[in-house]
Amino acid sequence: MEEVDPAFIQEAEHRPKPSIMEGDGIPIIDLSRISIEGLVKEIGNACKEWGFFQVINHGVPFNLRERMMEASKMFFAQSVEEKRKVGRNDKYPMGYYDTEHTKNVRDWKEVFDFVAKDPVSVPVTPLENDHRLTLWTNPSPQYPPAFRATIEEYVEEMEKLSYKLMELIALSLGLHPKRFEEFFKKEETSFVRLNHYPPCPYPHLALGVGRHKDPGALTILAQDEVGGLEVKRKADQEWVRVKPTPDAYIINVGDAIQVWSNDAYESVEHRVVVNSEKERFSIPFFLFPAHCTEVKPLEELVSEQNPSKYKAYNWGKFLVNRTGSNFEKQNAENLQIYHYKLP
Repeated sequence: MEEVDPAFIQEAEHRPKPSIMEGDGIPIIDLSRISIEGLVKEIGNACKEWGFFQVINHGVPFNLRERMMEASKMFFAQSVEEKRKVGRNDKYPMGYYDTEHTKNVRDWKEVFDFVAKDPVSVPVTPLENDHRLTLWTNPSPQYPPAFRATIEEYVEEMEKLSYKLMELIALSLGLHPKRFEEFFKKEETSFVRLNHYPPCPYPHLALGVGRHKDPGALTILAQDEVGGLEVKRKADQEWVRVKPTPDAYIINVGDAIQVWSNDAYESVEHRVVVNSEKERFSIPFFLFPAHCTEVKPLEELVSEQNPSKYKAYNWGKFLVNRTGSNFEKQNAENLQIYHYKLP
């Protein structure tokens, strides 16, 4: 990824460069706290005020996280030709890709995606009257050794942590702790992503990942000591750097929780900056509902005083629409939850 397309530089030069704030970082929450009431309150405050928080004493084995990071580094250290042997395509969107060779993406990174449930059912198309399903499956890289087994072990731990956090979020909204369970236990479409951000010769012009919001329920991020994640602070709309905290996971609320909570909690914009000298590795786990899930404000959170702010949408169709934009330049912007906002 050393050579830079002049069009990339020309486009990047027009990117807005908002100010960056240091300090006043996102909340760090200790999940080992004995008081469930205090923990629920902390989670609720973080979701409402930031949309982001970090968790420590989360129960995920540290050595497993280290093995994942090491396996990721070994995989990305291979030649492009080797990595592309397990490349993704429009029919099987799991696997390797580098955004240098994706026409409609200008982010400075390469990626390996791995679905949590293999295989997982998703709609063939985003068309409402098309009820056909297809299967997304995972590739099986031959290198590094036991790569697939390591990822599968990691996914299990991410699911445990995800469901624990979803129970705490449910309680913080005044709901039954298992309220969200029905949306995931019946074949979730979650996946884990390995990110590699090579050193960039134009860090002032490029981004590792441009500003965006995550479409699912939760994202659980492990990052290395290099860092690079920036969050838009709700209080003043300034970009805030998230400093790496050893053994912590960074959690953010996704669009689905924003809709389910009827805007009580908001999905927040974030981005990743690149480094001119150091490469960076990160591993996000995206908690996504089952394809058949109807995403809409929960009835317990809707009333005459607080009417529903969104019309319902099918998660599978939404997901396939968003995924399709990775392979074909769309005439319109990506589908967003505000397209379902009620007047």
